[in-house]
Amino acid sequence: MHAEGTIPVENARLSSAATRDESGKEVFIRARGVTVRFGAKTILENLDLDVRRGEIMGFVGPSGTGKSVLLRTILGLNQKQAGTIEVFGVDYENANDRDRLAVERRWGVLFQHGALFSSLTVLENIQVPMREYLRLSPKLMDELARLKIDLVGLAQDAADKYPSELSGGMIKRAALARALSLDPDIVFLDEPTSGLDPIGAADFDELIMTLRDTLGLSVYMVTHDLDSLFQACDRIAVLGDRKVLVEGPLSTMLEYDHPWVKSYFHGKRARTVVHNGKSVVQSKPNGAG
Repeated sequence: MHAEGTIPVENARLSSAATRDESGKEVFIRARGVTVRFGAKTILENLDLDVRRGEIMGFVGPSGTGKSVLLRTILGLNQKQAGTIEVFGVDYENANDRDRLAVERRWGVLFQHGALFSSLTVLENIQVPMREYLRLSPKLMDELARLKIDLVGLAQDAADKYPSELSGGMIKRAALARALSLDPDIVFLDEPTSGLDPIGAADFDELIMTLRDTLGLSVYMVTHDLDSLFQACDRIAVLGDRKVLVEGPLSTMLEYDHPWVKSYFHGKRARTVVHNGKSVVQSKPNGAG
């Protein structure tokens, strides 16, 4: 028996199929040997990656290394030429329609620049996933959408505004509310703090960490924001040379001997702080010289 107003899916079976890594932690996303090409150009080649339950995983790398390509490939928006990607233990690309639906209902996506529908209000934008995947009354959808608006820290009067009436920070929060529309287990964030001032970016990072802690969210975050990597991310993956060069906590990034990684985490836009009793490099605030 399924709850009234929902499309039956097999979330329980998908959850039980989820894999675990060597440490015994549950893995929500498991990529092995992934290769993606556009024409003759290879963007990703033989890439391996694990994203664990309940963590904020940050993805960084030089422009053009395939960070957004990998995100879109995991979501099934790009076709891969080799390898496997399992989400919640399911090979999404080769899954049947029922299992695909079950996977899609467990993720939310905040695309770069928000990608809100310009002809819809904030309330209507948040309801788009509800209309696609659920069977709910208009009144219940209104109530749920307003809960999401409150959850991301927007004022309730934002509900009836159109994207053109919102500031950059409000657009990000409205897009996040839409990503949270179906109460997902994992959210994908593509450059969530780009274009925000330092205070707005820091507030957004705090919001993501709060949602992770209170809702048990897993977060897949593509970012160039050093502050987000230092403050919000539990682990970081660096993409380069068409693969994951290194992944791990901040301490691993600071010790990794690779020219780009050293330049990025120890470069001019960094300052020294004490981390675990040692003097290490930490990012300056966005926009600092």
